[in-house]
Amino acid sequence: MPAPDDRVKAMKFQHPELIPVSMGILPRAWKQYREKLDEVLARHPAIFGEVKVGERDYDKVGGLYAEGTQVDPWGYTWKNIAEGMDSYPAIHNVPTRADVHNLRAPTVHDGMPHGFMYMRLFYLRGFEELMIDFAEEPPELQMLIDIVLDYNVKELEYKIEKEGPGDKIVGFGDDLGTQVGLAMGPHKWRKYLKPCFMKLYRRCKEVNWWVYMHTDGHCWEVIPDLKECGVDVINPQFRANGLDNLVAVCKGKICVSLDLDRQMFPFVGPAEIDAHIRECVVKLGSPEGGLWLSAEVGPCVPLENIEAICAALEKYRGYYR
Repeated sequence: MPAPDDRVKAMKFQHPELIPVSMGILPRAWKQYREKLDEVLARHPAIFGEVKVGERDYDKVGGLYAEGTQVDPWGYTWKNIAEGMDSYPAIHNVPTRADVHNLRAPTVHDGMPHGFMYMRLFYLRGFEELMIDFAEEPPELQMLIDIVLDYNVKELEYKIEKEGPGDKIVGFGDDLGTQVGLAMGPHKWRKYLKPCFMKLYRRCKEVNWWVYMHTDGHCWEVIPDLKECGVDVINPQFRANGLDNLVAVCKGKICVSLDLDRQMFPFVGPAEIDAHIRECVVKLGSPEGGLWLSAEVGPCVPLENIEAICAALEKYRGYYR
């Protein structure tokens, strides 16, 4: 294996030279800003490499970012009313507990896309119905979980067969929290969902894969549980969890790929953005590592603020050199 890059060094607390940084840009932002956005990125080659302004197809939108409806292989329907933004599950195909008894997993390889475990449960049942299931704990709840988990186990084995074992970072995404907490509470999350992640991520460990887990929403209370399951890098949101909570459960214990405060980006100026990113580095960072930084921007973020995010990421990624 070649010398570990800074992502691996930060993940393993092995003194990275720089804090790994990244930016995600929604397709709607590309459609809105076009060449002007490329011009911003071109001014920050340390983050984005060489950017050739005007060569991108700014109108290219695919997958769940495309306007209209799409039926998932599991049978539920996605709807998108704003091209370039994400879809939402509009029609749930397992609306009653009786329907769970007739549910069959797809026979195609759908992989484990964002929302592969917990979110898929409410994509199938509908959020309110699933929350009632967690409250009342009927046998159909565990039956539904088992169907989804069994499919994920098979998909993971298929992925292992295709890609082979070895030291590499493998990504998973499942938004566990709401803005204020775990919808079913930590106790029932540990009872019903922790065993699912444990089974999947422990299998990754058996083939020497490092686990990166993205999860939006309030989840800090179960980050130690996710580490126990096998997560090496956790990608939580700043706003929903609070920086001090993340420091308490993560610093020195698990690498954090911090999702910076995207909910503030449209409403403040460059100075506030600089201060925000600096605070995150000061509180969560250390010379040993344990921190990545990520930012997501959409069409509501002014270009000058996107520039400010890029500048601050460049400025503070070497804070501990």
